[in-house]
Order: sequence, then C-alpha cells, then structure tokens
Amino acid sequence: MVARVAAGSRADAQQAIDAAAAAFPGWSQTPAAERQRIFLKAADLLESRRDEIVGWLARETGCSFGFGMFQMGFVPGLFRQAAGAAYAPIGQIIPSDMPGAFAMAVRRPVGVVGAIAPWNAALILSARSIAAPLVFGNTVVLKPSEESPFSGGLVWGEIFAEAGLPDGVLNIVTHAPGEAAPIGDELVQDPRVRRLNFTGSTATGRRLAEAAGRHLKRVVLELGGQNPLIVLSDADLEYAVDAAAFGAFLHQGQICMSARRIIVERSIADAFIDALTRKTAGLKVGDPKELDTIIGPLINPAALEMVQRRVDAAVASGARVLTGGAATGPCFQPTLVSNVPADSDLDRMETFGPVATVEVVDNEDDAVTRANATSYGLASGIITSDPDRGTALASRIDAGIVHVNDQPVHDEPQMPFGGVKDSGWGRFGGTFAMDEFTEMRWITVQRGRRPFPF
Repeated sequence: MVARVAAGSRADAQQAIDAAAAAFPGWSQTPAAERQRIFLKAADLLESRRDEIVGWLARETGCSFGFGMFQMGFVPGLFRQAAGAAYAPIGQIIPSDMPGAFAMAVRRPVGVVGAIAPWNAALILSARSIAAPLVFGNTVVLKPSEESPFSGGLVWGEIFAEAGLPDGVLNIVTHAPGEAAPIGDELVQDPRVRRLNFTGSTATGRRLAEAAGRHLKRVVLELGGQNPLIVLSDADLEYAVDAAAFGAFLHQGQICMSARRIIVERSIADAFIDALTRKTAGLKVGDPKELDTIIGPLINPAALEMVQRRVDAAVASGARVLTGGAATGPCFQPTLVSNVPADSDLDRMETFGPVATVEVVDNEDDAVTRANATSYGLASGIITSDPDRGTALASRIDAGIVHVNDQPVHDEPQMPFGGVKDSGWGRFGGTFAMDEFTEMRWITVQRGRRPFPF
C-alpha cells in the first residue's frame, strides 16, 4: 500500500462545488498580479519538493526516474508560463455602426470548472487541468485518478495552500477504485459547473461529451492517440532509431502521444528495423526506482493483461513479434511487432503499453495514407533530413500535432496541445486555453441619447 486517502462520494463532490461557487466572485476579481504571484510561488514550492514528488510518482504510477524528472521539469515551467497568462485576457474595442456607441469585447472567467485528470503523467496532466482555469480567474473542482490521488491531486492542495491560494478556489475530490462515475456525474449535472476538461480514453471522453451535451456544457477533451512515426528514406538512421525507441517506450508507452505505429520507407527498412529491434531488446526492464530502468511496471494487472491479449491476438492473425511479446512480472517487455493485420485491435486501437508496430511502405505517399488510416488524430512525427520535405508532408497528416524530424512525444506549456477526430477537441497550452476557460462578452456604452422609432 502506498497511502490511505479519502474515498469521496457524490455528496463530497457537491460540497466541493459549493465551495468553488462561493469562492468564485472573490477570486474572479483578484488582481492579475496576485494570481501571478501565487503561481510563481507554487512553482518554487514544487521544485523544493522535487525528490519527494519523483518518489511519489514512482510509487503510485510506476514512473521511471527519468520520466519523473521530466515531469518535475515541465510543471514548474507550466506554472511560470501560466503566471504570465494572468494578463492575457485583454479584450478589444470594436467600431460600432450605432452613432454614439462605444463597443467592447471583454473576456471574463466562466465560473466553476470541473477537471478530470488521468494517472499516466499524473503531475503534468493534473497541473495542466487546473493551471489555465485558475489563472484566468475560475475556481476548480479536480477529480484525480484513483491510481494517482496524491501526485495527481492532493499534492496541489498542499502546494497551492502554501502559495496563498484562497480557500475554496481549488477543491480536490479523491475516490475509491471504480467509484469515479458519481463524482463525474455531479460535475456534469450541476449547473454551476460551466466548463469541464477531461484527459483520458476516447471511450470515456465520448460518454462525458454526450452527457455534457444534454446540459449544453462545453468540454475540453484530450483523448487517446494511435500515433504514427514516419521514417523517410533520407533519415539519419541512428537518429531515427533513437527517436523511435524514445517515442515508443518512454513510460512504458503509457503516454497519449506515444509512437504506436512506426512507418518506414522500404529502401532503409531492413537496416532500420534491425537496429531498432536490437535497441529495443536492450532496454532495461524492472524496478522504476533504479535510475537506469527504462521499462517499469504497467499501472495495474488489468493493463498488463490487455496488452498481452492484443499482442497474442495479432500474432494469432499472422503478425510477427520481432522482440519482446511477454510479461516479466508486473512489467511487459518492450515489444516490436510487424505484419500486423489492419483489422486487429493492435493496429486499430490505442494499446497503452510498451508495444509498437512496424510497417514498411514503398514511398512517402503510402506513408501518409497509412499514417491517416486511423480514427485518432493526436500526435505524429516525421523523421527526415530535409525539413522542407517534412513540412510539406506535415500539412497532409490528420493530427493536431506534427513534429518534423522528431518523434510524437513532445509538449511545451505555451503550445496549443490537442487533437482532432477521435483524439478530442479544444486546446490546452498558453493563451490558446483562454478560448476554453473564458467567455467573450459584448459590452456597449451609449454616449448621449439613442433615437428610437416609437
């Protein structure tokens, strides 16, 4: 057991919404300088607890030391970027055709925001779910995953309280395994919650969006990805192999941006696949607390069983395992699979584990066709030594994010992060999140008396 936390109920969610609604009038009028100060202080406090929180990430989520340190580097930057965004909602003056009228478009916070965060990058994704809503003057009710209640939730209560965030502005509701639905239902159905943001699976995101639609409630959805990595014939082979291994196997492939489908041009396919297979087979599997471990445990036994089932089903249908393909205790070996049938779950669906498929195509047009042959559209990568060629192909990829000469796993706090198709809608990141968590209001001031016809 890692920790004992509260098993919150729907009644607890109601109380959290009560507190957030009561705190909203005061927080929404808090000067931008004060919101900025709190976020800068929170960034400093987080950094001061680095080793402790990296340890929590390993204990709760099986996170390797490297990925834990990556999260600890990302989130302070996210908070410092958010601090500057406190001044971003400036609105504009609009010429009016009405004589004597002065017209303005003014942004204001929406009210209470419900945030539902996952476990897989617990620190980053929970921080992202609350940062923009809070800095733009909203109050928040955060529901972290039951798999990461501390590193994805309760830690923010401690840090923001110490940073000086007023009571009721941020509220955290943890819950027992399997008991997320009542809390989610309350966030969807309570009319005081004016926005929802959710990061997680496409299946759950679809159900949430359907429920929110009945209440005319806007939702920001960052969902799954069956992300392609295209390796073109002019790629630097060593670089391409390193990029593919990182993109596929960081955090055991339990990242929405992970490279799940590696598509390589035929002229370099044999050399690339051989080198990638050897590199993959050499990745250390084991205890995430050991600093050189690359592949740690999957989040729970059900996840391990699902990955094994999909690999076995693909093999039964004619696929070939190049390396890996089996569990080692709570870990799954880093796995490459070729000749995967297009109708298999491994090809069609997001498999949250250290498994990547490899496919050989004749040319770049075929590579784009295969990259787009998915219902998902989150992230993608194109490895090429010709930036112009890569940029031209990037415009043809159906994804919210395309990285040229890089693999798909990359994010920066100020960038517009989000997907298309079954990977969701809306954008996190920088001032792009302003459209999601503020309302635009039209205000006019009539100078003098307006004439009326009757």
